[in-house]
Amino acid sequence: MRVCIFASSSSRVSSEYADAASELGLLLTRAGIEIVFGGGGIGLMGKLADAVIENNGSITGVIPSFMKAEGWGHSHVNEMIITPDMGERKKQMFAMADAIIALPGGVGTLEELTEAITLKQLGLFRGPVIILNTRNFYKSLIDFFDHMVSEYFLRNEHKGIWDVANTPQEVMTFFDPNKIAKI
Repeated sequence: MRVCIFASSSSRVSSEYADAASELGLLLTRAGIEIVFGGGGIGLMGKLADAVIENNGSITGVIPSFMKAEGWGHSHVNEMIITPDMGERKKQMFAMADAIIALPGGVGTLEELTEAITLKQLGLFRGPVIILNTRNFYKSLIDFFDHMVSEYFLRNEHKGIWDVANTPQEVMTFFDPNKIAKI
């Protein structure tokens, strides 16, 4: 099983977010789950990758060439796919993924999360979409999704497109242990 993780590249965030990213990397690695991520070496992306690498897990970075040229890539990720632009980056990441996890992040992470939800709504992505709601980070967004439903911009059944986890341990409950063991 391969999970795509979208996360912040900011290193100025609370250590609680960094700790959750590291813990998630450790838990996924221990479960034998491969990870694909945005390839960054700082922020939550960097913390996640560090935890996977330190625990001998499998992680693939996907980074646009301009970010690689700026030196933003994680220097210890063994497999780094370089794409021509952000759109191709996302396309490759979605194509490689059996599931999506969104950690807290900025507008880039928000855009990636909402695209994952849209693709699942359209039947173009079938795996789980999990929102890691560390420190209740996504509360306003989840409330806004509920508002979309109450105002009939989103059907009630589409609320099942995403799952919300408040801790990295809770994220793991959304994966079928039988599938993890076989892959």
